[in-house]
Amino acid sequence: MKIEQSKFTLRINEDILKKFRYIAEYNTRSTNRELTILIRKHIAEFEKKHGKIK
Repeated sequence: MKIEQSKFTLRINEDILKKFRYIAEYNTRSTNRELTILIRKHIAEFEKKHGKIK
């Protein structure tokens, strides 16, 4: 079963991106995977406080 994935362009300060890549590498993840995990955590925290997003 194929999982559909969307592409998203992010404009970000170069220094922030370098630091984020460092953190991702430290966690043995790709930059994309690290960002996905952080987004999922943020959504979970939001839904815990405000209720499930439909």
